Amino acid sequence: MTHKLIVDCSTGVTTEVELTAEEIAQREADAAVFAEIQAAEEAAAQAKAEARTEILAKLGLTEEEAKVLLG
Repeated sequence: MTHKLIVDCSTGVTTEVELTAEEIAQREADAAVFAEIQAAEEAAAQAKAEARTEILAKLGLTEEEAKVLLG
């Protein structure tokens, strides 16, 4: 997508405008940052799940038993 919509709320007129090179570069940079953040969040969630599984194993509990104990 190399266009943006500009809506004039006072008139309701919608105009489609081509993105500038700077806007395209910013969009690509934002997408890269978002991908990095998403990957970090997924890695943190995976690490948390692995730590939980490890703790339950040390306690000799299954996931189902932990759910019953925690309600």
